[in-house]
Amino acid sequence: MVERQHQHRLVASRAFIPPLLAAGFFLLLVILASLLNGAGPVSAIDVLAALMGAGTEEALFVVTELRLPRTIIALITGMALGLAGAILQSMTRNPLAEPGLLGVSAGSGFFVALAILWGASTTTITAMVAQLGALAGCALVIAATRVQGLGNDPVRLVLAGATLTSLLMALTSMLMLMDQRAADEIRFWITGSVAGKSLSMLWATLPFILVGLALIAILARPLAAMALGEKAAVGLGHHPGQIRFLITITVALLVGSATALAGPLIFVGLVVPFIARAFSGPDIRKTLWLCVPIGPAVVLGADVVSRLIAAPAEMPLGVVTALIGAPVLLAIVRAGRMPSL
Repeated sequence: MVERQHQHRLVASRAFIPPLLAAGFFLLLVILASLLNGAGPVSAIDVLAALMGAGTEEALFVVTELRLPRTIIALITGMALGLAGAILQSMTRNPLAEPGLLGVSAGSGFFVALAILWGASTTTITAMVAQLGALAGCALVIAATRVQGLGNDPVRLVLAGATLTSLLMALTSMLMLMDQRAADEIRFWITGSVAGKSLSMLWATLPFILVGLALIAILARPLAAMALGEKAAVGLGHHPGQIRFLITITVALLVGSATALAGPLIFVGLVVPFIARAFSGPDIRKTLWLCVPIGPAVVLGADVVSRLIAAPAEMPLGVVTALIGAPVLLAIVRAGRMPSL
């Protein structure tokens, strides 16, 4: 019996490797597309030369100062949002629990808008401000899941999250009416974009992201136990209350950092785990591994599309992610059957 279970795990592990490799290969293609397309008339040969430290000054500037930082920030943002969505869905046992839909990103965005109104520039906003807002949004999500009947009803939970998001967006709009200078900056920021972002913003958020990733590594096994039910998790030596608290902190760290980098991007935390679970099944550990390449590929791919779809101008990244995520949300709801978590 033990040998048969070992063989079953071995087969499942082998079946998991091809999707992971395919996702990694697709991510490499998207990275290449990001470096080859964008601002500046630079040929593919010049881009490759600039990546090796050669080429013209113009090519070096375009690649190293414009396209490369943008690519790296999109990669980090996608990974953070994808992982945050996966653990939030696992904790609530709800495939529609996504930071952008439940008000976590909106809470982060509202706090950043307050910071802009009080004189901060979008280039100097610290990750702490965005994470405080994300933490407030997470707390409301946790409270919603504890309401009788609400946490077990995916559609009602999303409706409650949409109400919270609408309220926070209305408050953000009120802030825009109070100061024209702040309104211009807030309006540009809330559409979501990685254009024009420098790596200095990434260095400011990187410590928080690394802490979030470390917490996910610690939480992977307890989350797998929680999937069996709280009683089973307690029997295995885990403490559900502590797990939920750590997940709240982790989601706040990741979503707050991503929002500080790229603005509030909705649906990324929904689409990425949905794709990952299609290949990994309900095992949260495999889902998290797949989210690592799929999350960056989704956000960076959306960013490449935003550059090409309205060239030479650009469509806001947040609009493209919404166009990608909305059909996925409708497909999940219309299926009448929620994917198992």
